[in-house]
Amino acid sequence: MHESHSGRMTRILLLALMSTLSACSDSETNVALGTLERDRVAHTATVNEVITETPVKQGAYVKKGTVLLRMDDRQQNAKVDKARAEVAHARAQLDKLLAGAREEEVAAARANVAGARAELLETEKVYARDKDLVERGATSQSQLDLAMAKRDAAKASLESAQEKLRELENGSREEDLRMARSGLDAAKAALASEEKLLADLTIRASQDGVLDNLPWNLGERVTIGSPVAILLAGDAPYARVYIPEPRRVSITEGDSLKVSVDGVDEVFDGTVRWISSEPAFTPYYGLTRENRSRLMYLAEVQLPSSAARLPSGVPAQVHLP
Repeated sequence: MHESHSGRMTRILLLALMSTLSACSDSETNVALGTLERDRVAHTATVNEVITETPVKQGAYVKKGTVLLRMDDRQQNAKVDKARAEVAHARAQLDKLLAGAREEEVAAARANVAGARAELLETEKVYARDKDLVERGATSQSQLDLAMAKRDAAKASLESAQEKLRELENGSREEDLRMARSGLDAAKAALASEEKLLADLTIRASQDGVLDNLPWNLGERVTIGSPVAILLAGDAPYARVYIPEPRRVSITEGDSLKVSVDGVDEVFDGTVRWISSEPAFTPYYGLTRENRSRLMYLAEVQLPSSAARLPSGVPAQVHLP
């Protein structure tokens, strides 16, 4: 039985449609879809202060170390000055112990000992006289008790003066030196902490990139932990794309791949900088009617410096091997 002319035409059209769909499917597996992205670096506030200066405008390209904003540092400068004074005091105390007593200090201590000894001799004489008077009934017991108290006080003063003189003549004790060194170390640590807080009031770019956003306005008081400057790092963006599962095994980090960007005629030479080892379900913009359940692998393909002008968020396609 011969096939009719209309039947032959219908079969030819069906074969052509199937061939077209097959070609589209093969083409889609040869391209990974995604968008251009840049690494976002958030600089956060470590203090609660007022923004006093924003020397760089949003969207400007900055180099590492560029000042992005400054906050009020008057109060913190005062704390740093106080900490420096405490370091100087602790260092002077240690130097004094290390240097030992001066000659005039030793001479004064010897004079104090001599005076205390003379005072003790005098009070001992008074005590002996009053004791004799009490035994003869010529004075009261309270008078003797007073003389005894004065004698004991003079004896304690002499012992104290002698101990002070021995310290000056023998030099500082080791435990005193250890205590002085510990005090100096603690003062230095406190100063370093205050200086770090002072430095944190000036926000600098941690790396080269584009200043994407300054969430706080000039004159506003920022909160601790909040982002104060958002930096898009790097000279050029990278394409974040989803690699179809059948192509995953043929792609490794460091591979060179061609990258097309919507609205740009130039095809860029990209380098795979990272590819996930764990699959994910196909994202919404990677779905096709034939493979909705296919798994994809997220990958990042770095573009060359010639693509530095391209903005983030633009659709991109990576041509797969």
